[in-house]
Amino acid sequence: MSSHEDLRVIALAEFARAGYAGTSLQTIAEIAGLSKSSVLYHFSSKEALLEATIGPAIDRAASILGSIEGALQSTEDRREFIVAFSDFLLAHRLEVHLFINQGSSLVDVPVIERANAVIGHLAEYFSTTTNSLEDNMRFGIALGGAAYMLATRDIFADKSIDETRDALINILTELLSPVPVRSTTP
Repeated sequence: MSSHEDLRVIALAEFARAGYAGTSLQTIAEIAGLSKSSVLYHFSSKEALLEATIGPAIDRAASILGSIEGALQSTEDRREFIVAFSDFLLAHRLEVHLFINQGSSLVDVPVIERANAVIGHLAEYFSTTTNSLEDNMRFGIALGGAAYMLATRDIFADKSIDETRDALINILTELLSPVPVRSTTP
């Protein structure tokens, strides 16, 4: 019998592969070798399963954002953020894939609204702490582009995770190093 965590992993893979709307609890149950009622024993609804599936990634993204506010002035601070963001993307690739590709069609789902709020907060942070539109766009393109690339393509299947991580950190550092960031703390 599959555990709560097994069902979460199966659901994440199916939501990323077939879409949230295209995945039924029955499909998840069949993949897990369970009945639909067994899935409902662990999760009260498909929406609750989605929350369990992407909620931890949203919490991690919010934590990363909370740790950077007012703290990206030094090269070391910036590098710590880039490493944390890169590790987040690599650890939560399917969750990011799900959100990027399906987030706009699931806006009435509370967990997606929470994810949108975190992304909006991140965008607001950089728009208020950068000195120009160009610097703001540099952050958006670098971070959004990295998220989209890792979430939508499995081009790194033949590369080690360490090689991919190092390349990602190096590229983001190069893209973001010239951008001065103002403190948001008084």
